[in-house]
Amino acid sequence: MMFFNFSSASATGWERISQAFRRSRTLRAGLAAVLLAAAAAGAVFLYAHQPGTIPLPCFFHMFTGLYCPGCGSGRACYYLLHGQVRKAFAANPAMVILLPLIALYLTARMADWVMTGGNHIDRKISVKLLLWILSVLLIYGVLRNIPVFPFTLLAPGGMEQLIHFN
Repeated sequence: MMFFNFSSASATGWERISQAFRRSRTLRAGLAAVLLAAAAAGAVFLYAHQPGTIPLPCFFHMFTGLYCPGCGSGRACYYLLHGQVRKAFAANPAMVILLPLIALYLTARMADWVMTGGNHIDRKISVKLLLWILSVLLIYGVLRNIPVFPFTLLAPGGMEQLIHFN
């Protein structure tokens, strides 16, 4: 029994949509505006709803009891939106450090796609740099689960011991 029909008629429909986006800067700019509006709506929602009131569980933590490198990122973003950088850093230091780099990459990548319809940004990023960042995140994920000081500082909220909040 076939669940999906990948006939040539459906492929040509997608190909026509793809060609329209490749040819039209206006279509690409419109899609970029929709994606930016969706991101802004997500930021407004996060600003108004502190994580924990509407929990988005980390499935890795739920199944293993361990913190993944992203645990605490929702709280970190919430605190950043409220201008509380120290609390954000306490929730997930890696996220606070990487967020400007992620924002820069996404902005450059989207601008390149809107202007040219292509991807010229990814070719300029060193694979070694990406592997180094991935390695650091994996090591960070391991270290934040060691239940001994100073590694406990890397767990979500662990830095609250050192950073005094007013």
